[in-house]
Amino acid sequence: MRPLASLRLSWRSIRGHKLRSALTALGVVIGIAAVIAFVTLGASLQAGVVADISPDDQRNVYGWAADPETEGGPLAGAQPVFSEDDLATLEERDAIDAAYGYMPLSTQALVHEGDVTPQSDALIAAGPSYIREETLAEGRQFEAGEREAVINPAVAGGFDERVAVGDELTIALQGGGQTTVTVVGITDRSEGLSPFEGFGPSPRVYVPTDPYYAEAAGGIVSGPSEDDGADPGGEGGEGDDETADDETGDADGGGGDALEAIGDEALYLAIVVEAETAADEDVDAAREAALDYLESDASDAAALLGEDLAVTLQTSAEMLQQLEDVLDLLQNFIVGIAAISLVVGSIGIANIMLVSVTERTREIGIMKAVGAQNRDVLGLFLTEAVVLGAIGAVLGTALGLAAGYLGAWYVDLPLVYPYEYVALAIAVGVLVGVFSGLYPAWRAARTDPIDALRYE
Repeated sequence: MRPLASLRLSWRSIRGHKLRSALTALGVVIGIAAVIAFVTLGASLQAGVVADISPDDQRNVYGWAADPETEGGPLAGAQPVFSEDDLATLEERDAIDAAYGYMPLSTQALVHEGDVTPQSDALIAAGPSYIREETLAEGRQFEAGEREAVINPAVAGGFDERVAVGDELTIALQGGGQTTVTVVGITDRSEGLSPFEGFGPSPRVYVPTDPYYAEAAGGIVSGPSEDDGADPGGEGGEGDDETADDETGDADGGGGDALEAIGDEALYLAIVVEAETAADEDVDAAREAALDYLESDASDAAALLGEDLAVTLQTSAEMLQQLEDVLDLLQNFIVGIAAISLVVGSIGIANIMLVSVTERTREIGIMKAVGAQNRDVLGLFLTEAVVLGAIGAVLGTALGLAAGYLGAWYVDLPLVYPYEYVALAIAVGVLVGVFSGLYPAWRAARTDPIDALRYE
């Protein structure tokens, strides 16, 4: 029997039992739609995270010191070991364009025009170039040594009266101190500017490490007594040098030489090293230059690392890849669960085809009586199963793409269609039809024509 004739007869049988055929294909539709929808959402989510990495961010190398066995993301188990001298030396290296510290500072609240907003982790001290110009919607970067700040929209819109460039913002620090900053810029989004912050939206006030962290760290390291009245979080909290020497000498537990060499200098929890360009070779050169120095005896960090800590230097793309690996694992798990419905769909096709063979036993006998071969009967029923699988795959793909579009639109993600999965879904639908129809088709082909003609 010619293929077109088999296809025509199969289609006539499918149309003759529309409800049964629709329910049979529904299992494949649901399975394919679920797989396509989840893959589309997963690809869109990854694209949304990747889009947060600008070309300038790709030339940044982020560093911190922690126990190598510590699990978690950036800064997990990180300890402050990087000094101002380390950063100044790194900036002198040929392969490094800039190097600056990064340090989140504890706060209690933000105050603007008498309106108070509680915030415990909004303040971040970093270098001026941490605020990339293309991320600014208004204003400019802050300048080192100035009492200036750049805020994000979450902070700007968090008060009764929106904060604008040029306004003053009062920051209530942990411990009761206060400091006032002049807002010189507002970023274009509330998502984090680096992997250290994460990629979720959150209120952020960015200030220069000099003077804000230098003053705060001076107060903390000096450990002022209640008598001297120094403010560890406010302006002028530098403390008394003699008191600082006594207290650090008693508390170092064997690390006195290293701390004495560093003195009251601020130590940073993390650093950002900028390569000259975003080219892979330049980024690798900046990473190697930074690591060589930080692990050498010439650095203050090496004196504090000891045997338990190690310096980690990674680009945002490398840290993002770790996140993508987790997302891929989660996506594959969900897709695997969704694919179970494909198994249910294939069982449904096999069941309906077996019923069809039973119903059409007499038809099979007539076909064989007029000269049809076993392969003709096999091809007829196999074609019908394949058509059902293909219809389910096409409809499921269309439904899955629509569901993915709606999901990405609702979550506000850039839409990314995994077109390779579209072709794969159709192929899977056809294969489901083939494997589901093999046994029923083989059983129909093996039917004895005499018994078939006697069948009522």
